[in-house]
Amino acid sequence: MGVLLCSLVVLALVCQSHRSDSSLHRFKRYQEGPQSGPSDCTRGIQPPVVMANSHNFSLDVRMPGVSPTASDSYLCVAVPVPTSRDAYIVDFVPHASMDTAHHMLLYGCRTPVSTTGYWDCGSAQGTCEDDGAIMYAWARNAPPTKLPRDVGFKVGGKSKITYFVLQIHYGDISGFRDHHKDCSGLTLRMTSKPQPFIAGMYLMMSVDTIIPPGSRVTNADIACEYESYPMYPFAFRTHTHSLGQVVSGYRIRDGKWTLIGRQSPQLPQAFYAATQGVDVRYGDTIAARCVFTGEGRTSKTYIGGTSNDEMCNFYIMYYMDSKHADPFMDCMQDGSKELFRHIPSEANVPIPVSPDNMMTMMHSGHHATGHQDDRTLLEPKRAEEEMLDQGYHLEEVMDWPENPLQLGQVSGLALDSDNNLVIFQRGDHQWGVNSFDNQARYQQRSLGPIQQSTILVIDPVKGNVLKASGRNIFYLPHGITTDAHNNYWVTDVALHQVFKVGNNKPLVVLGEAFEPGSDKEHFCKPTDVAVDTMTGNVYISDGYCNARVLKFSPEGKYLSHWGAGSSDRRRRLPFRIPHSLAFLPDRRELCVADRENGRIQCFVAESGEFVKEIKKEEFGEEVFAIAYTPAHGGLIYAVNGESPYGRSAPLSGFVINYSSKEILDTYSPDSQEFKMPHDIVVNKDGAVFVGDAASDTVIKFTSEKAEHRSVKKGGIEVQEIEETETFVQTNLKPVHAVSFHMAVASQQKPPEVPTQEHHHAPESPPPPKSQQQQTHEEDKQKVKTVAKQSARGVSPAVITTLLLIPVVVVISIGLFIRWRKSRMYGDGCDVKLEPNSAGGILGKLRGKAAGSLNLGNFFATHKGYSRQGFDRLSTEGSDQEKDDEDATDSENEEYSAPPPPVPSSTS
Repeated sequence: MGVLLCSLVVLALVCQSHRSDSSLHRFKRYQEGPQSGPSDCTRGIQPPVVMANSHNFSLDVRMPGVSPTASDSYLCVAVPVPTSRDAYIVDFVPHASMDTAHHMLLYGCRTPVSTTGYWDCGSAQGTCEDDGAIMYAWARNAPPTKLPRDVGFKVGGKSKITYFVLQIHYGDISGFRDHHKDCSGLTLRMTSKPQPFIAGMYLMMSVDTIIPPGSRVTNADIACEYESYPMYPFAFRTHTHSLGQVVSGYRIRDGKWTLIGRQSPQLPQAFYAATQGVDVRYGDTIAARCVFTGEGRTSKTYIGGTSNDEMCNFYIMYYMDSKHADPFMDCMQDGSKELFRHIPSEANVPIPVSPDNMMTMMHSGHHATGHQDDRTLLEPKRAEEEMLDQGYHLEEVMDWPENPLQLGQVSGLALDSDNNLVIFQRGDHQWGVNSFDNQARYQQRSLGPIQQSTILVIDPVKGNVLKASGRNIFYLPHGITTDAHNNYWVTDVALHQVFKVGNNKPLVVLGEAFEPGSDKEHFCKPTDVAVDTMTGNVYISDGYCNARVLKFSPEGKYLSHWGAGSSDRRRRLPFRIPHSLAFLPDRRELCVADRENGRIQCFVAESGEFVKEIKKEEFGEEVFAIAYTPAHGGLIYAVNGESPYGRSAPLSGFVINYSSKEILDTYSPDSQEFKMPHDIVVNKDGAVFVGDAASDTVIKFTSEKAEHRSVKKGGIEVQEIEETETFVQTNLKPVHAVSFHMAVASQQKPPEVPTQEHHHAPESPPPPKSQQQQTHEEDKQKVKTVAKQSARGVSPAVITTLLLIPVVVVISIGLFIRWRKSRMYGDGCDVKLEPNSAGGILGKLRGKAAGSLNLGNFFATHKGYSRQGFDRLSTEGSDQEKDDEDATDSENEEYSAPPPPVPSSTS
């Protein structure tokens, strides 16, 4: 037995070695390739690859001891990605000094110009045979660049990047007169954990700017229309040579200029945090301006690769959703004079750099991080956070439907391809205590099938019935969904069957009528159906008797089944009524509402592999139904139910961030209480519908801003809120919210202009604002008008009187207490009052209102805040569920950008 076990281990190691042979051979060939002779700089450098743990590792990309012989030399070296699987760069650590290197660039490509030793890449050879993607840039002693959590540059695996090419521009080589060797380069900290957001670089570069000699101001303007999927800038970097005064980048949308970043290129050319919350979408324009001075020059200065030339580069480090990620984009078009007439005036104001800052930078080397301040660096906003930040909350639509719907027990809800609501209801049949015997056999067959229409297609806006079908087919309807052809897939718990219904007749029937069972041909009270929108495969939750999910082909052929997953390595808790299903098309997952366990479990749809579990105290012991939308980064909508064991939580609806599992919103109707919220759907407009089986109703919810809610519940509260906001804005200094990433240096090129990848246009541009959004804005203005009219209708004298009454009462109480103390202790005793008030109690009140509350101290003492920034959000992305003790990413945990240095002088 021992011999057999050892043989299996050896065989596994051989297979593993063979599988990774290609990448390991490539990396070994790099290690054994021609290198420069021994030199001091090569001693003491760590091995090229260092493993931190099973997921995290670092790779050194360095020059192999070079000694440039001419100024403005461009030298390159290629290093293979040390894995054939997907990997992600999450941290760049430079090892260089501006005394030696003018700048460094890191390219990613599939085919470098050379794979042996280093080469002169300032000539026609260049860096990569294919289109290289710039991934990192460094200059002027910039500090390390750390990406935010859940964001990484994807390399290896299915990416186009199998090699890194390090390019270093050696400007002034007077320091190499002693022929010493240089080993400048980078350490790349990497992880094999999939990152839900992929980082990329957008380079804006002027190619034909001419700076006249002696000119006081010369502008280089760049602008391009953005034609790809949404990107989210989190860091920016500016780069010029010695004549650059300030570089600014903007997003232009609907004529409005929004700053992405602005900085002096004479400061360390790091990636500084971009303006928080700025996204760039199809149809926006991205614009940048470099301001130069030609003073001190006696001839024209051109864009070029030498130290005497100039450059105008604005780098944007961004993240995109992993499905649409584009690792590199560029813009090299001159901006029109008409467009740049509207650029904010700040873009024309140079940022002064004090001599102290310059001296610190010159002598600090790549460790220069001393220009820090207490500016808070925030993670970039996810779309679901923006929804909450804008005050959105789901509330019942009180006048929906316009005319009452005649419904029985509402068991299922779905949407068709036209965004119409589909209701599955039981008509005059009800599920009661006498409906089934102990063997789960239906006891009311004599009633016959439901004679009313059980499937109703409803206009989601007005609630009118558009179509009705499903007579004389079903006994006790339960779950419903639609496929790509608008066929209905439904379950009937009395029949123990699943149907595909089209043109008011069954097209596919699964299971045997009225015969419960647990094999491949039978079900026992099946509850719900979900359809894979890509393959057409069908998933069935089965159900009240069986604890499983079954997978069938679109034609009804059995494929597989599985039970519950386990989020606890010590035990596995089976399903207790898998009651509702939601297919996640963007993630290729299937989520299950495991009703009696009060949890949501998600699986890889293709294989049934367990991914994650969401279980919250707010659910209580029951989760009845779930729905999903890819909007805002992925949201799960759920409703809970009453527990028969007496441990119920309030009946509510929940909006849950799929990645972080955080509850973003809870909601319930105002016109009635939830009794048995049985199913839920969310349509393309964000409207949520909940079917209640106990009250025979469907309730519609939509999201509205917080101030709308205040108006509904308080009449005049909108005006009060606006006044409060105005007061805060007037009395508090504005805080510049900074985005989360900090990247790195400038893109300096050889004399040739780099070849860049083409932009990828989306399949279709994002739709314009919906009429519903426009109506929201109109309603908002109406509400404000009504509020102001209401406020004007109240007599000022009445308001003044009401406000003065408590003040008079407080003063009277204070005077009375003082009089009593004087009588008690005698006239010779002093009574000490608060120093800044006319009376003790009044003084205390005045102190609290006027200045005792220090907002800085308040935030600094609360969870989630530090002077370095708020705690990052916990997101999982595509990672499978981990135990809490395994959730830390070791050295890849905290990534943030350094704030811009604060100049010691002002303009």
